[in-house]
Amino acid sequence: MRLRRALLAGALALGAMAAAEAHQVNLSTARVTLGADRSVSVEVGLKGSDADRLAGTGIFDAQRDQVDPARLAASAAPIIAYVGAHIAVAGANGKACVPGTPALASDGDGVIFRNRFACADVGGDIVYGSTVLTDTDPNARQVVLFGEGDNAPQALLDAANTTVTLSAPAPSLLSTLERYLVTGIEHIFLGYDHIAFLVAVVLWARRLVPVIKIVTAFTIAHSITLSLATLNVVVISSTIVEPAIAASITYVAMENFFTRNIDGRWRITFVFGLVHGFGFAGALREIGLPANAVATALAAFNIGVEIGQVAIVSIVVPALIVMDHLMAVDSTKPARAAPVVYALSALIALLGSYWFVTRVLEA
Repeated sequence: MRLRRALLAGALALGAMAAAEAHQVNLSTARVTLGADRSVSVEVGLKGSDADRLAGTGIFDAQRDQVDPARLAASAAPIIAYVGAHIAVAGANGKACVPGTPALASDGDGVIFRNRFACADVGGDIVYGSTVLTDTDPNARQVVLFGEGDNAPQALLDAANTTVTLSAPAPSLLSTLERYLVTGIEHIFLGYDHIAFLVAVVLWARRLVPVIKIVTAFTIAHSITLSLATLNVVVISSTIVEPAIAASITYVAMENFFTRNIDGRWRITFVFGLVHGFGFAGALREIGLPANAVATALAAFNIGVEIGQVAIVSIVVPALIVMDHLMAVDSTKPARAAPVVYALSALIALLGSYWFVTRVLEA
C-alpha cells in the first residue's frame, strides 16, 4: 500500500512538472475547469510523438523534439477526432454534456486539445472521463488538474480508473425553474404526436367551455402519471406507452367521423391523458431531475407542458372559428365545415396509425 501511494505521488508530481514544462511519453495531462454556469472547460495535453502514434499523423519532429506547427495545421483533424472520442463529460446518470467546437494548438513538444462542454441541462454531479493513451497501453496515465492555478487539486486516471467526479455547485432554484419550464414548452411543441392528439380532440369545438374542460382533464390526467412515473412509483415500459399514445391519436381522430358531441369529450381525454403522462415522464427521465430540487423541476416541467398545450389550443380553435366565418353561406349562422374536419381527422388518423405500426415494430 505504501509503495502504491509513493508511486501515485510520484506520478502526480511528474504530471504537474509535465504540465508546467514538457510533455512526457505515455503520460497525458488534463485541466478541467467547472464554471458557475455548469459549463466544463477541458484542456488535454499529450506528447507529439504519442499524438502521431494514436492518430496516424506526422506532426512530431524527433530531431528537434518539437511539434511542427505547419504539419499540425494540416493534420489537426485526426488528432482532434481521437481525443474527442476518448474524453467525455457527462452527468452521473450518464446524460452527456453538449460539446462545443474543439480546437488544437501546438505546445512545444506536444499538443493541447481544448473544448468546452455545456452541462446546464445535466442534473447532479458532473463526471469527467478519459481513455486517452490508456485505450492502447494499460500502463499509460493521465494527470487531471481541477481548476486554474499551479496549485490546483489533482487526480490520476489510468486504465482501471477512467473517470473522476467534479464538485458541482448546485444550480439556483430560479435557474432550475427556468430550465425545466423551457424544457416542458419545447417538449410539447416538438412532440408532434401530442400536438396531433390535441388538434384532433378540438376539431369540432366552437365554444370555450368544452375546450376548458378538455384542457383541464388532459392536464390533471397527465400530471398524475407524469409525477408517478418520474418518481418511479408507477413505471410502464416505453414499448407499451409509445404505441398506446399513437393508438389514442387514431382513436380520437376516427371518433370525429361518428360524433360531434364535444361537451362530453373531456372524459376520453382524461383517460388518454393518463397515457400521455407516461410519455412525458419518459422524456423527463432522459433529462434527469436535480436531486436538490426534484419538486421544483417536476412542477416547472409540467407547467411548461401546460403552457405549450394552451398555446396550441389557443391557435387551433380560433383558426377554426375564423375558417367557419370565411366558409359560411349565411354569415349570421356560421357552422363548422364537416369536409374540413373529416379531411383533417383522416390525416391525423393516418399519422397515428403510421406511428403505431412503426413503434410496435421498433419495440
